[in-house]
Amino acid sequence: MTDLNPATTVVLGMGNLIYSDDGVGVHAVQRLQADRRVPADVLLLDGGTLGLMLLNHVSGARRLLVLDAVDIGAPAGTLVRMEGQDLRGMPGSGSVHLLGFADLLAALRITGQEPEEVVVLGIQPGSTDLGTSLSVCVSEALQQVIEAAIAQVSKWSQPDGQSGR
Repeated sequence: MTDLNPATTVVLGMGNLIYSDDGVGVHAVQRLQADRRVPADVLLLDGGTLGLMLLNHVSGARRLLVLDAVDIGAPAGTLVRMEGQDLRGMPGSGSVHLLGFADLLAALRITGQEPEEVVVLGIQPGSTDLGTSLSVCVSEALQQVIEAAIAQVSKWSQPDGQSGR
């Protein structure tokens, strides 16, 4: 991982690859690393379960897109999008990483390094049991989160830099 330019857009894949669907964010960022549609100014990071240890790697980023398993009680494979005020209410529910992610956002805020925009794209997990394969529902939804991620970073990479909210 490298230090960032303040204009950088960071895509952070979070998750634990040995707990089935919990690893979906890491699987997504791995697929994005091979996708030619990802704009050149986007930094893709496998954040695993590092939590606050990611602070130095995302400090100074203008935009942060997080890919993760997010448990909101929806059917397995449901695409979840959170941003703005949705993220201010963390922790409480969601993925096992949301507490660590909430701490990361708080640390960025406290140090004056909070990105201008933060978006979480998640998939409702079907199983977080020990295992290295995604469940069928989550595996089928993986391409949706990849397409949503590419759409988001493409919007951010446009000359006006707006997310189109």
